[in-house]
Amino acid sequence: MKHNPAFLPGVMFVLAVHGALLYYLFKQQLIPPPQQLATLMVNFIPSFQPKEESKPEPPPPLPKPQPPKKPKSQQLVAEKPVVAESERVAPPSLPEPEPEPEPVAEAAPPQMSPGPVTLSSELSVACPELNAPAYPALSRRLGEEGKLMLRVELDEKGHVNVVQVIDSSGFKRLDEAAMAAVKTWRCNPPVRNGQPARAIALQPFNFVLQGD
Repeated sequence: MKHNPAFLPGVMFVLAVHGALLYYLFKQQLIPPPQQLATLMVNFIPSFQPKEESKPEPPPPLPKPQPPKKPKSQQLVAEKPVVAESERVAPPSLPEPEPEPEPVAEAAPPQMSPGPVTLSSELSVACPELNAPAYPALSRRLGEEGKLMLRVELDEKGHVNVVQVIDSSGFKRLDEAAMAAVKTWRCNPPVRNGQPARAIALQPFNFVLQGD
């Protein structure tokens, strides 16, 4: 085995360093001297083994329970419960009959006034107060003659309301003279259901010139 020449000096250097370190420690009293070292005595204490615990004595056996005696069956009779006056339920009252609705009298439709009564005869028959028409003077001088027919309407009091020419004489003066005379007449209205009614009648006129 070959020795490395550099090995021995390295070992010596390491030993020198350690020696210097130990010397420094002794100087600083970090390591106590050999005489101050105390001898420690170590006594080995045997391990503690617990004693066997005594087992508790078993409790004495309990007496067996006796089966309960069955009670004798008794026949129970239910008594009729007493209900207080305040707890009595009143029978449901019957609903009162609804009043019958009163018949509503239907309003009678407004009666329309009946139409006028048509007279079968001339108006002059029903008129106690009448005047003949005056012959116009101009018609006399001109010799105007002719027949005409008037339609006349009376009210409930017998007054002439409306006068119409339905057939002219051909001369206006004669027609107007007849209409003016009829408007002054007072007539008796016809009676319908005990009440006076309106009337319609025709009245003819004949204008004729007579010699003096």
